Amino acid sequence: MPWRYCGWMPADLNGGVHAAPYSSYSDPLDTLADFVERYPRLFVLTGAGCSTDSGIPDYRDANGNWKHRQPIRYQAFIGSEQTRRRYWARSLLGWPTFARARPNAAHLALARLEAAGFIHQMVTQNVDGLHQQAGSRRVIDLHGRLDAVVCLNCRYRGSRAAFQHSLVEANPDFATLAAVAGPDGDADLEVLDFSAFQIPGCPNCGGILKPAVVFFGESVPKPRVERACQRLADADALLVVGSSLTVLSGYRFCKQAAARNQPIAALNLGRTRADAELTLKVNLPCGAALDGLLERLRVAW
Repeated sequence: MPWRYCGWMPADLNGGVHAAPYSSYSDPLDTLADFVERYPRLFVLTGAGCSTDSGIPDYRDANGNWKHRQPIRYQAFIGSEQTRRRYWARSLLGWPTFARARPNAAHLALARLEAAGFIHQMVTQNVDGLHQQAGSRRVIDLHGRLDAVVCLNCRYRGSRAAFQHSLVEANPDFATLAAVAGPDGDADLEVLDFSAFQIPGCPNCGGILKPAVVFFGESVPKPRVERACQRLADADALLVVGSSLTVLSGYRFCKQAAARNQPIAALNLGRTRADAELTLKVNLPCGAALDGLLERLRVAW
């Protein structure tokens, strides 16, 4: 059947397919499998929806609205010691849940797709490293990794797990508090006075330590973006998995693909910023859908 672009249609949150270029398929996963077979050199962009089944909360609901308080911005972190105290106090309590997270069905299925030759490049907006734990090798961590800390002065880079021990030793009373885990190692802890919280300095120079991630309001390093853009240019199509694409750093790849007339598919529960540019939209949970995709492509575990 020849490719036929039919435009985007309003979301069907019960697992429907949008922009149906494969109108003869009634099963959305058959449609997605056909897309992957037609465009086997995929550039895959993943977001928080890939990691929710691993126990890491996401930021937004199906309509793209914030589920939690908005995260600390880069300018506030570097400009205010009180803001840094608040950040690290919450991180002290949220880190254990984040560190215990393990790859789920979505991560494992994407690793299998890569091993089978369907994934040309994966770019993830997540900072959890779960794609690599699952076995994926062609991964660009667009927003960095939360399992490391960096010094803003001397560029020292160290382990977040080791820094956790330092935080607990310096703040034993805070370490006993209970809090609900938030996205990306955060925790809901709003009612306390953080003025007594002690932040260990860089072990190399005593400078300010920051998680090795791109904060909201901070730019993604240019070489990282350029590498990802070049890999997209060399791909057959773009597949978005588990992202609302609300943040420009991810949405930019949809804009680039659309400008090059590369087909764009999205597997995501709820709206995305790129809905008007999608060739195909499948509203299903990532893990179950990707498992079904493997079956249809006859990719063995």
